[in-house]
Amino acid sequence: MLREEGFASFYYGLGPSLIGIAPYIAVNFCVFDLLKKSLPEKYQKRTETSLLTAIISSSLATLTCYPLDTVRRQMQLKGTPYKTVLDAISGIVARDGVIGLYRGFVPNALKNLPNSSIRLTTYDIVKRLIAASEKEFQTITEENRNKKKPQ
Repeated sequence: MLREEGFASFYYGLGPSLIGIAPYIAVNFCVFDLLKKSLPEKYQKRTETSLLTAIISSSLATLTCYPLDTVRRQMQLKGTPYKTVLDAISGIVARDGVIGLYRGFVPNALKNLPNSSIRLTTYDIVKRLIAASEKEFQTITEENRNKKKPQ
């Protein structure tokens, strides 16, 4: 690659990768939190609920941002005619239609949805553990203050 295409060839697709990751993370976490908060309180702290909302939010984020992943892969191919993200999007749509932006979606979703769902569920569990430990710390601190006060 270095000899034939130069040093820049190692970075083909970096732009779409960077452009795609921010909206993916934003949609994923935003939908996850909104779904969790919209549920009755008795369900919000259940692991099963976290997993289900994680699957839904990850699916929506993947569906929304997948075209940029397709663009990234196309730009990384050797001999690609695309030099910019917009050039690649218009070229793919002209060649294959809008459906071309979703080529390979199902295998990608089958690979990434479990990973993303487990990550969000773990995030939610750790967030709850931290909140519980902060609450416990506050309780212990208050008890210690009350013990030290002269009577």
